[in-house]
Amino acid sequence: MARRALTAAAVALTATATLLLTACGGSGTGKPDDIKGADTGAGSPSASPSASASAGVDRPDVSAPGDLALVFDFAKPSDADRAAALDDAANYIRALNHGITKQNPEDPAFQFYSAGQAAQYAHTQIKQYVAGGWTLTGKDRYYRATTNPGGESSKVKTVRVTFCEDQSKVYGKEVKSQKVHRTEESLASYQKFTLLMASEHGSPVWRAQQVTVAGKATECRG
Repeated sequence: MARRALTAAAVALTATATLLLTACGGSGTGKPDDIKGADTGAGSPSASPSASASAGVDRPDVSAPGDLALVFDFAKPSDADRAAALDDAANYIRALNHGITKQNPEDPAFQFYSAGQAAQYAHTQIKQYVAGGWTLTGKDRYYRATTNPGGESSKVKTVRVTFCEDQSKVYGKEVKSQKVHRTEESLASYQKFTLLMASEHGSPVWRAQQVTVAGKATECRG
């Protein structure tokens, strides 16, 4: 499953501390290549929004279908802001996958959990899958998360979140035929994400502003 590597290589995304607070749609066509995966796995929290969901906040559905397990092996930071930013970074990933499996490039879930370049990235990824007639199945694992302060002003707080992805057990599946495509595990199965998460005016919701994805991440393997 090379959706992140494909876009990172094609668009050359670069994360900086600049906040892009207005969501903008992306575009893209074609079939995602080298889509990877294996068995589904069980016990994943893929269908459940994270613990950052607070009372009084109407959050969108980010559930995944039963044949797609999203696993987040993240240790919760002791700092409340970092913990909330990490939770909603996971929700951004859930929302991206929700849009792919729902085949909806305008899915409200990713728009809720992102803005600016990160929203454009999600929109482009989903649109590529829809255009190619692809969805996902299998087990997608995220791990080795770190959080660092990204800056703070009177209106906006930011946290930079980094984590690895093992996509060696995720399949690409043709929407019409339901045919599943498998490839073997390789270095290309491992990606490294960096997300700039922001909370505006003390909001309990942290939204991804910018995302970079490094493919063939040696440090994420093993």
